[in-house]
Amino acid sequence: MIELRGLRAGYHGGEVLKGVSLCFEPGRVTVLCGPNGCGKSTLLKAVLGMIPRLDGEVYIDGDEISALSRREIARRAAYMPQDRAVPSITVRRMALHGRFPYLGYPRRYGREDHAAAERALVRADAVDLADRALPELSGGQRQRAYLAMALAQETASVLMDEPTAFLDVGHQLAVMDTARSLAGEGRAVVLVLHDLCLALKRADTLAVMAGGALAACGTPGEVYAYGALDEVFNVKIRRALTPEGWQYYYA
Repeated sequence: MIELRGLRAGYHGGEVLKGVSLCFEPGRVTVLCGPNGCGKSTLLKAVLGMIPRLDGEVYIDGDEISALSRREIARRAAYMPQDRAVPSITVRRMALHGRFPYLGYPRRYGREDHAAAERALVRADAVDLADRALPELSGGQRQRAYLAMALAQETASVLMDEPTAFLDVGHQLAVMDTARSLAGEGRAVVLVLHDLCLALKRADTLAVMAGGALAACGTPGEVYAYGALDEVFNVKIRRALTPEGWQYYYA
C-alpha cells in the first residue's frame, strides 16, 4: 500500500502538488486523471522519491520513503514513466532491465530473472516482439515493451504514467485487463489516463486532480455523481445503463 499525507512537491523550488492526501490500496486499480499540467506525473515521481518534496509524507508498505534506498523503493513499486529513451536493445533485454533492483554488481541475470522477464512479456502481450530492437518498433509496440519492463519487477505496487498512449483500442483494453489482473493478485495499481470513459469503466478508484490539488476521489460512480469531471474538464459526461453495466460517453 502507498499512502500520501499532505504531499507538496515541485521543480526548482516551484510548487506543483499542493497538499495531496491519497491512498493507493492493494487489490484496487486507482486512476489519476486531470487536465494537462495538473500534477499527475509529478505525483508519481514524488511518490517514488524521484523529485524532492516540499512538505508531507509518503509511506510505502508502512515505511516512509525517506528511510528507504532507491533500490528498496524499486523492489516495492514499479514505475512506467511517460517519457522514455529508446536504446538499441531488444524487447527481451528491456524486460530484463526490470530486474535491476534485485541484481548486484556486476549484473548477472539468474534463472529467476529470465523467468520473470518471460512472464512479463506474456502479460504485456509482447512475446512476438521479444527479439526485435526497440528503434524498429512503432510507438505502441514500444509501449508494450516498457510495460513488460515494469511488470518484470514483480512488485506489490505498480505505477504507470499513460500506459495506453500510442496503443490501438484492442491493446488499450488489454492493458486495463492486465491492471485488473494485477489488482486481483492483491497489488496496488495506479494509472494515469486521459481517456475518461475508459477510466470510469475500468477503475476501482478515480482520483481527479486540478491545479495540483485533489478535486475529487471515490468510486467512478461517486465521482460521476459529484460532477467533478464536468467541472474540471469543462465537458459533459453522461452515462447509460446497459446489460454490461454503466457506459459513459461525452454528450
